Amino acid sequence: MAVNDPISDMLTRIRNANTSLKDNVEMPVSTMKVEIARLLKEEGYILDYSVVHGDSFDMIVLDLKYGDDRRRVISGLKRISKPGRRVYAKKDSIPRVLGGLGTAVLSTSKGLMTGRDAEKKGIGGEVVCFIW
Repeated sequence: MAVNDPISDMLTRIRNANTSLKDNVEMPVSTMKVEIARLLKEEGYILDYSVVHGDSFDMIVLDLKYGDDRRRVISGLKRISKPGRRVYAKKDSIPRVLGGLGTAVLSTSKGLMTGRDAEKKGIGGEVVCFIW
Protein backbone atom coordinates (compact mmCIF):
# COMPACT_ATOMS: atom_id res chain seq x y z
CA MET A 1 0.00 0.00 0.00
CA ALA A 2 1.54 3.31 -1.10
CA VAL A 3 1.43 6.25 1.29
CA ASN A 4 0.82 9.64 -0.28
CA ASP A 5 3.75 11.72 1.00
CA PRO A 6 3.89 15.23 -0.49
CA ILE A 7 7.51 15.85 0.59
CA SER A 8 8.74 12.67 -1.11
CA ASP A 9 6.75 13.73 -4.17
CA MET A 10 8.44 17.15 -4.12
CA LEU A 11 11.94 15.66 -3.81
CA THR A 12 11.21 13.17 -6.61
CA ARG A 13 9.98 15.93 -8.93
CA ILE A 14 13.11 18.00 -8.23
CA ARG A 15 15.35 14.93 -8.73
CA ASN A 16 13.67 14.02 -12.04
CA ALA A 17 13.74 17.60 -13.40
CA ASN A 18 17.37 17.98 -12.32
CA THR A 19 18.35 14.70 -14.01
CA SER A 20 16.70 15.76 -17.29
CA LEU A 21 18.26 19.27 -17.01
CA LYS A 22 14.92 21.13 -16.94
CA ASP A 23 15.00 24.85 -16.19
CA ASN A 24 12.13 24.70 -13.72
CA VAL A 25 9.79 22.29 -11.99
CA GLU A 26 6.26 22.87 -10.72
CA MET A 27 4.11 21.06 -8.19
CA PRO A 28 1.04 21.67 -6.03
CA VAL A 29 1.82 24.10 -3.20
CA SER A 30 1.84 23.48 0.55
CA THR A 31 3.33 25.42 3.45
CA MET A 32 5.99 22.77 4.02
CA LYS A 33 7.02 22.79 0.33
CA VAL A 34 7.34 26.60 0.35
CA GLU A 35 9.58 26.40 3.44
CA ILE A 36 11.77 23.70 1.83
CA ALA A 37 12.02 25.88 -1.31
CA ARG A 38 13.03 28.85 0.87
CA LEU A 39 15.82 26.78 2.44
CA LEU A 40 16.95 25.50 -0.99
CA LYS A 41 17.23 29.11 -2.20
CA GLU A 42 19.04 30.30 0.96
CA GLU A 43 21.55 27.46 0.67
CA GLY A 44 22.13 28.18 -3.04
CA TYR A 45 20.68 24.97 -4.51
CA ILE A 46 18.02 26.74 -6.65
CA LEU A 47 17.85 30.15 -8.32
CA ASP A 48 14.38 31.14 -7.12
CA TYR A 49 10.87 29.91 -6.39
CA SER A 50 7.42 31.42 -6.80
CA VAL A 51 3.83 30.53 -5.98
CA VAL A 52 1.53 30.72 -9.01
CA HIS A 53 -2.16 31.14 -8.21
CA GLY A 54 -4.34 28.96 -10.44
CA ASP A 55 -8.07 28.57 -10.92
CA SER A 56 -8.60 25.47 -8.79
CA PHE A 57 -5.31 25.20 -6.88
CA ASP A 58 -1.97 26.99 -6.51
CA MET A 59 1.36 25.71 -7.81
CA ILE A 60 4.91 26.33 -6.63
CA VAL A 61 7.52 26.76 -9.37
CA LEU A 62 11.20 26.19 -8.60
CA ASP A 63 13.86 27.56 -10.97
CA LEU A 64 16.69 25.03 -10.91
CA LYS A 65 20.31 26.13 -10.81
CA TYR A 66 23.12 24.77 -12.96
CA GLY A 67 26.83 25.55 -13.03
CA ASP A 68 29.20 25.84 -15.97
CA ASP A 69 28.54 23.37 -18.82
CA ARG A 70 25.06 22.66 -17.35
CA ARG A 71 26.65 20.89 -14.37
CA ARG A 72 24.02 20.13 -11.72
CA VAL A 73 24.18 22.06 -8.45
CA ILE A 74 21.95 19.48 -6.70
CA SER A 75 23.64 16.10 -6.95
CA GLY A 76 21.30 14.28 -4.58
CA LEU A 77 18.19 14.49 -2.42
CA LYS A 78 17.05 11.90 0.11
CA ARG A 79 13.93 11.74 2.27
CA ILE A 80 14.94 10.64 5.77
CA SER A 81 11.88 10.79 8.00
CA LYS A 82 8.94 9.06 6.32
CA PRO A 83 5.31 8.63 7.38
CA GLY A 84 6.02 5.00 8.31
CA ARG A 85 9.23 5.74 10.21
CA ARG A 86 9.84 9.12 11.78
CA VAL A 87 13.48 10.06 12.46
CA TYR A 88 14.31 12.62 15.16
CA ALA A 89 17.63 14.18 16.14
CA LYS A 90 18.51 15.67 19.52
CA LYS A 91 20.41 18.96 19.68
CA ASP A 92 23.67 17.05 20.38
CA SER A 93 23.31 14.59 17.49
CA ILE A 94 22.21 16.58 14.43
CA PRO A 95 23.42 14.63 11.37
CA ARG A 96 26.10 15.95 9.03
CA VAL A 97 25.60 15.42 5.30
CA LEU A 98 28.80 14.57 3.39
CA GLY A 99 30.95 15.87 6.24
CA GLY A 100 29.27 19.28 6.19
CA LEU A 101 29.19 19.76 2.40
CA GLY A 102 25.48 18.91 2.16
CA THR A 103 22.46 20.19 4.05
CA ALA A 104 20.16 18.45 6.50
CA VAL A 105 16.64 19.93 6.69
CA LEU A 106 15.05 19.73 10.15
CA SER A 107 11.51 20.44 11.25
CA THR A 108 11.85 22.05 14.68
CA SER A 109 9.58 23.83 17.12
CA LYS A 110 10.90 27.09 15.61
CA GLY A 111 10.00 26.03 12.04
CA LEU A 112 11.93 24.40 9.21
CA MET A 113 15.68 25.07 9.28
CA THR A 114 19.00 23.63 8.22
CA GLY A 115 21.01 21.37 10.50
CA ARG A 116 23.63 24.11 10.93
CA ASP A 117 21.04 26.66 12.09
CA ALA A 118 19.48 24.14 14.48
CA GLU A 119 22.93 23.39 15.92
CA LYS A 120 23.62 27.11 16.47
CA LYS A 121 20.26 27.62 18.17
CA GLY A 122 20.68 24.45 20.23
CA ILE A 123 17.44 22.73 19.20
CA GLY A 124 16.67 19.34 17.69
CA GLY A 125 13.75 18.08 15.65
CA GLU A 126 12.53 15.78 12.93
CA VAL A 127 15.07 15.13 10.15
CA VAL A 128 13.04 15.79 7.01
CA CYS A 129 15.62 15.27 4.24
CA PHE A 130 19.24 15.50 3.11
CA ILE A 131 20.37 17.60 0.13
CA TRP A 132 23.83 17.56 -1.38
